[in-house]
Amino acid sequence: MELLSGWINEFIDIFLNIDDHLEVLANQYGAWLYLILIVIVFCETGLVVTPFLPGDSLLFAAGALSAMGMLDIFILWGSLFVTAVIGDAVNYNIGKFLGIKPFKEDARIFKLKYLRKTEEFYEKHGGKTIILARFIPIVRTFAPFVAGASTMCYRKFFTYNVVGAFLWTTLMLGAGYLFGNIAWVKDNFSAIVLGIIFVSCLPILIEAGRASLQKRKNKVATLPDND
Repeated sequence: MELLSGWINEFIDIFLNIDDHLEVLANQYGAWLYLILIVIVFCETGLVVTPFLPGDSLLFAAGALSAMGMLDIFILWGSLFVTAVIGDAVNYNIGKFLGIKPFKEDARIFKLKYLRKTEEFYEKHGGKTIILARFIPIVRTFAPFVAGASTMCYRKFFTYNVVGAFLWTTLMLGAGYLFGNIAWVKDNFSAIVLGIIFVSCLPILIEAGRASLQKRKNKVATLPDND
């Protein structure tokens, strides 16, 4: 029983932190690593329930392995680009099928206010929402679902989906390929991965800060004047 528990814990650790285990997996599974990466990227982009999977850091690490000759950069880019497009398309259609049914005022994840805010964001920023979402963890997983639930035109969505997937895979894999094997980068890889995650989350933090500031301003504005 302890052995089984150990295997399960090890599997979960590798699955959730696969970007830290890529080199070992490449040595153990060879070409099968392409399939593993495809599955991870599809789950992260195509299933709204798995936003916790690595994205940016995974592509960066995969690009670094390509520079080492352990993966073919063109096969890697082509397969992950197509996977990212398909993942978002599936996510969109799931959102379209379910509609706003999962969204409720008291829901933990699918809050109705999130849907309304996202619809307003789409109206304000248009298709670039889908492109920008590619570079924001969690939002990357949630945006296509909401686009489908809010009945965004699929033709428009697909165009921005392709552009976003192209930019995301090209920039992240390219960065790993060009810089991943520089001595300083290799020695500080964990810190760099954390930096990538932090930078990716900056838009969320900035938006949260703005929302909090606006909320305080509105609260002050509604206070009665004692004069």
